[in-house]
Amino acid sequence: MPGSKSLSIVILPIALLVIAMCSIQGGAALAKSLFPLVGAEGTTALRLSLAALILGLVMRPWRTRLNIAAWRALVAYGTALGGMNLMFYMSLKTVPLGIAVSLEFTGPLLLAILSSRRAIDFVWVVLAVCGLALLLPSQLTDAPLDPTGAALALGAGACWALYIIFGQKAGAAHGAQTVALGTLVAALIVFPIGVMQAGSSLFHWSLLPVALAVALLSSALPYSLEMVALARMPARTFSILMSLEPAIAALSGMLFLQEQLTGRHWLAIGAIILAALGTASTIRPRANPPQSC
Repeated sequence: MPGSKSLSIVILPIALLVIAMCSIQGGAALAKSLFPLVGAEGTTALRLSLAALILGLVMRPWRTRLNIAAWRALVAYGTALGGMNLMFYMSLKTVPLGIAVSLEFTGPLLLAILSSRRAIDFVWVVLAVCGLALLLPSQLTDAPLDPTGAALALGAGACWALYIIFGQKAGAAHGAQTVALGTLVAALIVFPIGVMQAGSSLFHWSLLPVALAVALLSSALPYSLEMVALARMPARTFSILMSLEPAIAALSGMLFLQEQLTGRHWLAIGAIILAALGTASTIRPRANPPQSC
């Protein structure tokens, strides 16, 4: 039926995004266990390198024919991806997971504000901003944030916005193959940094099981799902829907890292979820969404 087909076009990318966000935040919590061994830089290098290997074996991106313009988009996408991962993991050394993601979210949120056209979109953006404000620590009740960690999280947010922009441009032409090629670019950029920080510890076989799990949960699975979702919805809608990310991160921090949530945090989570649900209910699906490869 036409109605059910239209509904499936809306529901599919939303479901893919929710799965991707749960996966990536669970992986982030697991990745912190590697910080004492190889540092945030080494953990990022392992995550991206193993993810590039997994995606390469599964998707075989060498079969894709690329022109100069496509390579430019892929390099920009991969650079944004590498910077986003590296700065986010470095911020987690001193900033709690839920707050780090809240600060990082300023990137896609700004993109949503700049690209909004309908009044209803601003309602959901304002609601998401209120939720994010509640997630941030107040000067009266919380210890001050580490300025370096906060700056790194904000830098990751800027890269996140660029990841959305360049990911949509590159993914429109090559679909899921873009994820494999972009992750390879990111790994080539970040791996030398990880080696310089961790040295020979980065190549210890005992790290492989956890590193593989982090690569699958934090990169290979979620980025593939996000690329499919990006091909089926506008960048503005994608950005606002990602408001679920801080809420999922806060819950992951509570479940896996014993980061306790206050009543103010729960109120923030409710506001953010309501903003995401409101966005989902007002999506205008594309008539003919591009098909993934």
